Amino acid sequence: MASSPLQKRKPNRLKNYDYSQNGAYFVTVCAKDRAELFGKISVGAASCRPQLSKTGKIIESEISKLSQTYDGVSVDCHVVMPNHVHMIIVICNENGRQNAAPTVSQMINQWKRAISKKAGFSPWQKSFHDHIIRNEADYDRIVEYIENNPANWERDCFFVSNPKQPPIVGAAPCRPQSPARRGGILPPAIPRDSCEE
Repeated sequence: MASSPLQKRKPNRLKNYDYSQNGAYFVTVCAKDRAELFGKISVGAASCRPQLSKTGKIIESEISKLSQTYDGVSVDCHVVMPNHVHMIIVICNENGRQNAAPTVSQMINQWKRAISKKAGFSPWQKSFHDHIIRNEADYDRIVEYIENNPANWERDCFFVSNPKQPPIVGAAPCRPQSPARRGGILPPAIPRDSCEE
């Protein structure tokens, strides 16, 4: 009996794109097997804010350190959900040196390692999803999605109790759509001339 060829994993990053260049990047990192390791959201409760577990609190703390660790890097918006994390990472090298910031992959991989070390285990699914934010409308849509993610938890595509539920209308896709990604932008909060070479 002949063995079937192994399926090749689809690359998550846009080919030939420099992920250390100035721009805004929407990043989603999932828990291993989408287990609810980072906390809980009480559906129907008056407050839909995530109640973070010990691991979730470590994640929250490490998100704030990204801006302190890397020059020219900030996290504009984020949410720690029960089984995934969304962030908008902005790279703005004011000195024009493209190698001043590491790539988004390097930052996320170091960030995940730091959390795993502090938690005492690796809570992570392999790799992560990214979307290069193309314009201000895209940026605004993603900020709104992140801010409303806890309130829409039951309809979220990462909600384990109902995995076949379609994602909410107008939400950022759960999987990056590579053909549509063309290049990053700087969101309105960052003065554009301060980040140009």
